[in-house]
Amino acid sequence: MPQLLGLNYIGGQRSGEGDVLLHSRDAINGEALPSTFHQATEAEVDAAARAAEAAYPTFRTLPAERRAAFLDAIAAELDALGEAFINTVCRETALPSTRIQGERARTSNQLRLFAQLLRRGDFHGARIDRAQPQRQPLPRPDLRQCQLGLGPVAVFGASNFPLAFSTAGGDTAAALAAGCPVVFKAHSGHMATSEWVADAILRAAGTTDMPPGVFNLIFGSGVGERLVKHPAIQAVGFTGSLKGGRALCDLAAARPQPIPVFAEMSSINPVILLPEALVARGEQVAGELAASVTLGCGQFCTNPGLVIGIRSPAFSSFIEQFAARMADQPAQTMLNAGTLKSYAQGLARLHAHPGIRHLAGRPQQGNQAWPQLFQAEAGLLLDGEELLQEEVFGPATVLVEVADLAQLEQALGGLHGQLTATLIAEPGDLETAARLVPLLERKAGRLLLNGYPTGVEVCDAMVHGGPYPATSDARGTSVGTLAIARFLRPVCYQNYPDALLPDALKNANPLDIARLVDGVTTREALG
Repeated sequence: MPQLLGLNYIGGQRSGEGDVLLHSRDAINGEALPSTFHQATEAEVDAAARAAEAAYPTFRTLPAERRAAFLDAIAAELDALGEAFINTVCRETALPSTRIQGERARTSNQLRLFAQLLRRGDFHGARIDRAQPQRQPLPRPDLRQCQLGLGPVAVFGASNFPLAFSTAGGDTAAALAAGCPVVFKAHSGHMATSEWVADAILRAAGTTDMPPGVFNLIFGSGVGERLVKHPAIQAVGFTGSLKGGRALCDLAAARPQPIPVFAEMSSINPVILLPEALVARGEQVAGELAASVTLGCGQFCTNPGLVIGIRSPAFSSFIEQFAARMADQPAQTMLNAGTLKSYAQGLARLHAHPGIRHLAGRPQQGNQAWPQLFQAEAGLLLDGEELLQEEVFGPATVLVEVADLAQLEQALGGLHGQLTATLIAEPGDLETAARLVPLLERKAGRLLLNGYPTGVEVCDAMVHGGPYPATSDARGTSVGTLAIARFLRPVCYQNYPDALLPDALKNANPLDIARLVDGVTTREALG
């Protein structure tokens, strides 16, 4: 087992200039773990950002195959980490080893997926409109466009996915694939895990001959603001609370040079139960939905926090069955004391509202979270009650019974932006579903039919994003290969000689990629 140094990673070196020492804590008993971590000083934040800036000119111009080899090497290093690593992650997060092993596989697989994207080459977005010197009344110049990396990216680790949305997670993988060096702000809840993974990234950088500063990591609270304000940083990736995401967006917008913040923040992920489905399989849905709400102690950004049904005997029966299933769910340990405290505060707000009644769940006690079920009056949702739009991060959900389809449409129309929206339906419900889909398309980034949102497949077609406040920019995704687009920008070359063009735009098409040439997609070389 390697010794954890607790030092920041800056330009390929370790640094611990500050006097503020931090500890990770055992997620189950709250005790401080043995390793100490040095909070980055203002000078170290500056040095990390400048190291990334210095690496950018070399890294962004490396052939895509070189960056792909780097990502593959990181994946291999992660897969090789042993039992001591798994135990470290479990202690810091209280997540079971099977979950950590599965999440590690997801993390390495998404790195390899971005490597495949780089080798495939479509991320270049190559477009060529050849010159038309004889065109009247004015000739057309030769115009060629492709996508290039924005520059150094600041990435903030998420609490609930210590691997897949953390040090070598999706934001880091997408930024590195785009040719953008990374400065990573380690999450305070799993600093030891972050050091293990950072070491793996740096080993991979060494074996693939990446420039110093391609990956940097800083520890500490309060360092994120300085990082986002740093002029070298050109974009931010964040997964966390609405409050935290908005703060970063405001900081980035107030810079002399505003930069984009791609923040995943808050979602209640409505599940709509249509009548025929409840008649056909209401008891089955009750069990499946209870399992989804409580999966991983409800600590998923896609956790179903709002369940809506139309008044009927079948829905009344479903409520009883769902309440019974939720009451049977065991307590689980949350990621850390802060997460448990936030969960308790969210439950207290629901308990205190006169229009919301508690249906199932034991009182909170000790350091574990009990699943909870509430039912709100339909009028609250129809009138835009903000409490029903707030995410309660944990194993809790709220039921709402609407009178008819018109009320259901009104309720959905008033919802804020979401990561997901789910329809549970039978063939007999499809006419109703057809009326709802256009509404849901405006509200969510991923629409599910007869599934549950707590599984997010990592693939080319996935969208893990949505209208505000689910994310700060609904045009992107933080899962899947489209995530690379957040850290790219288009550059157009007018009348450039072939020797000065990027390989993606050269006449011979040395990368052998599909390109849009004069409006036609082709892989052919140009004469």
